[in-house]
Amino acid sequence: MASPIKPFEIAVPDSAIKRLKDKLELTTWPDEVSFSNDWNYGAPLADIKRLAQKWQSDFDWRAHERKLNALPQFTTTIAVSGFDDLQIHFLHQRSPNPHSIPLLFCHGWPGSFLEVLKLLPLLTVSGGSNHPTFHVVAPSLPNFAFSSAPTKPGFAIAQYAEVCHGLMQQLGYTRYATQGGDWGFAITRMMGVLYPSHCLASHLNFVQAAGAPKLTTDPLLYLRHSVSRYSKEEKAGMERSAWFQREGAGYNLEQSTKPSTVGFALADSPVALLAWVYEKLHDWTDEYPWTDDEVLEWVSVYQFSTAGPAASVRIYYENMHAKPEIRRRILEYNGEVKLGLSYFPKDLILVPRLWGRTLGPVVFERWHEDGGHFAAHERPEKLAGDLREMFGQGGGARSVVERLVSKL
Repeated sequence: MASPIKPFEIAVPDSAIKRLKDKLELTTWPDEVSFSNDWNYGAPLADIKRLAQKWQSDFDWRAHERKLNALPQFTTTIAVSGFDDLQIHFLHQRSPNPHSIPLLFCHGWPGSFLEVLKLLPLLTVSGGSNHPTFHVVAPSLPNFAFSSAPTKPGFAIAQYAEVCHGLMQQLGYTRYATQGGDWGFAITRMMGVLYPSHCLASHLNFVQAAGAPKLTTDPLLYLRHSVSRYSKEEKAGMERSAWFQREGAGYNLEQSTKPSTVGFALADSPVALLAWVYEKLHDWTDEYPWTDDEVLEWVSVYQFSTAGPAASVRIYYENMHAKPEIRRRILEYNGEVKLGLSYFPKDLILVPRLWGRTLGPVVFERWHEDGGHFAAHERPEKLAGDLREMFGQGGGARSVVERLVSKL
């Protein structure tokens, strides 16, 4: 029997806000040196001091809470095989058009359900005859925001996929499409592997691949790859990927091997949390003009999360230590699910187009001129446009739209 869907409002206790301000007041700052504000060394001291001061004195969380509570938020209980039931928080914005496409939006780290906000008006309201609309579901993943956390080890990508699939089924969306970046790539790919008769199409704005096409598994792609040259954009993308592995992936190694150690800092020190996340917001975007209020709202969702900010990094460890044969399935060809790929040049990993096509039947593909890792937040119009084109008249996923809306 399905668990009830309950309306939800964010209500951070006054005591949690006071504790945050008290901790910020007691911050011990590092000594200032000539390179304290050099981004090559990490988050600049001046920026973090400014943001911490605003967080303590001028940031009105209650105003942000009221803004977020104007959105249709809910909770429900989802059963997960081998684990206790989890309380899952989610946004569910239905389109006025009852024949809209059910779309699960899956965030990653250090993102949250906040990433979907700019997409909602672009996807749920029609702008013309060839402007498909979507019923958008954006869960807070377990361990994130206002969802609960598993208390046993081993909660890896298959379990996150089970939660997201279970949520869509509980909402009555027997068949659905997905959109994901960052961990949303891995989770929505796994949904397609585990539930191909339900997850009919996936769009990704973060594309990973096992490598170049191989003769043994992708002979046609291999032949094309063997005679093709990488484009200027693809070469720049590979350079960006190399930069990330060389200069930006230290957090990943730490969170994949010793998440509890860094978790102490994230749980106890709001300044540590702020600096840890702010560095990524800066480095992973394409000169996006973050306002202080945006940054602090983003970080506050972690600070005030149900399971605490330390819980969010465990996904790295559990994925790294999952069985290799399960992890490989995410990167294997899945011919059951229509696939759309959007490349943004300031993302963290950018593979050549032919590499991306090893993942499945690619029916939509676009390499954008600008944009970074948080595409839904940085370039919502472009991401929404890609989804509309993929599912619109003449789009590559149009063939599954009737099946997606027929069960509503």
